[in-house]
Amino acid sequence: MPRLKLRVQAPSPAPKILKIKGNMDAITAIRTRRSIRSFNNQPVPPDIIETIIDSGRLAPSANNVQPWEFVVITREETRKKIAEITDYGKFIAQSPVCIATFCKDTKYYLEDGCAATENMLISAHALGLAGCWVAGDKKRYCQEIAHLLGVPPHYKLVSLIPLGYSDKTVNAHHKRDLGEVLHWERF
Repeated sequence: MPRLKLRVQAPSPAPKILKIKGNMDAITAIRTRRSIRSFNNQPVPPDIIETIIDSGRLAPSANNVQPWEFVVITREETRKKIAEITDYGKFIAQSPVCIATFCKDTKYYLEDGCAATENMLISAHALGLAGCWVAGDKKRYCQEIAHLLGVPPHYKLVSLIPLGYSDKTVNAHHKRDLGEVLHWERF
């Protein structure tokens, strides 16, 4: 019987994982993350930003299409323009960094982009940063922000994520109890 020859492709190099004092586990990060709209002026190091983007890149996507592109905005003048354009994102002007999540206009772009956004918010919190999800999809300002950032027309803005360090703490909002939302086998 002839032997099968298997071609094994070398794996991609593993992404750099930051070892930062105080990193938290995933469950703790999910349970303690809050939307914070107040930032101090401490800069966010590029390797932290790249780690957060990498977490977005690793999100699940329908049929593994990976339709996302991430634009990192650190220029104050650009962040101020974005803040002026948005309805509820005026605090973007004070954040040291803002990540704009765009997706190719695929069937499930919104679900895919939202998964990437949530990964980045949780990762940012685990790394000690504050942030907030500012709506993108279906907002009147989507095209204007895409144009400002030089994004091709076949991409849709899913979210804006202002990030930074904050001296502010936010108490948890009331969340419905698990027993109110969990249904076994049937609704």
